[in-house]
Amino acid sequence: MRVLVTGASGFLGRATAAAVRDAGHEVRTFQRRPSGVPGVSDVLGTMTDGAAVVRAVTGTDAVVHLAAKVSLAGDPADFVRVNVDGTRTIVDAARAAGVERFVFVSSPSVAHTGSSLVGVDAGPAEPSRARGDYARTKAAAELVAIGADAPGFAVVAVRPHLVWGPGDTQLVGRIVDRARSGRLPLLDSGAALIDTLYIDNAASAMVAALSHAADEGVHGNAYVVTNGEPRPVADLLAGICTASGVPAPRWHVPAGVARAAGSLVEAVWRIRPGQDEPPMTRFLAEQLSTAHWFDQRRTRRDLQWAPAVSIDEGLERLAAARPSDAGLPAGQTSSAAT
Repeated sequence: MRVLVTGASGFLGRATAAAVRDAGHEVRTFQRRPSGVPGVSDVLGTMTDGAAVVRAVTGTDAVVHLAAKVSLAGDPADFVRVNVDGTRTIVDAARAAGVERFVFVSSPSVAHTGSSLVGVDAGPAEPSRARGDYARTKAAAELVAIGADAPGFAVVAVRPHLVWGPGDTQLVGRIVDRARSGRLPLLDSGAALIDTLYIDNAASAMVAALSHAADEGVHGNAYVVTNGEPRPVADLLAGICTASGVPAPRWHVPAGVARAAGSLVEAVWRIRPGQDEPPMTRFLAEQLSTAHWFDQRRTRRDLQWAPAVSIDEGLERLAAARPSDAGLPAGQTSSAAT
């Protein structure tokens, strides 16, 4: 197929474009700067430019839509313009261009309302209850995409959960930076079970979703994708820190205190935003202190997919890729670190 991958300059977007290419498809990418993926054609533009979106999607058979505003803070209107209005723009353009398959890359946060998620399947996207502007607008965007599913236009939503791996400057990079400077606490005991997704597995899941998007019983649905190996958050953070050559977190903060501090920081950031992400938000505190791991049986059955790289093997690869000065370079953002 001729496949358009949006957001291919980000960590997951690049890996997805390469995986779709390696599966034998002709790949075009769409984002603000060159993707850097060999063997694909780049179209540069933004999701807020309707004409550029139409140019990018014209002549393609399928779309994998990853481009999004991903941040813990920012102008709420920007999240709406990119995540919701941008998704509506590309969905409309894709349908008009005769695209037959549309994979919307969502986030498990669209169904996370602050309490633990223990062995659950993909719950409904709830914009009114999701936590934070990113999650709320991704939930609304998922409803836009899934709502467009129709005969001849098969839509499937994929929710990768906490994607990481070598070269990740979003999740891994921030963990390393905060651990190196002593700003990475464990909330409560750090025992909350969290599932994650290694980058190679995330990319192969996108290819699987693309391959099976038109299958009966698949299109029109949402799927959470994880490694299926939930671990205590303390163990996960220690593994990433050790592989990256920085000290694992050892100090603890009560989750209630972190949530209250996160709410305060969010209020201050709305008035006087900093140049980087806020050090703590209520959403981040909830993510670090509540269990969130998912039943993968429906995902693996319907998408005919299974992870090829275990968490332990992923940590070994992360350690092998570690720069000589330990840690990862900063300054690059991901299109989907959820």
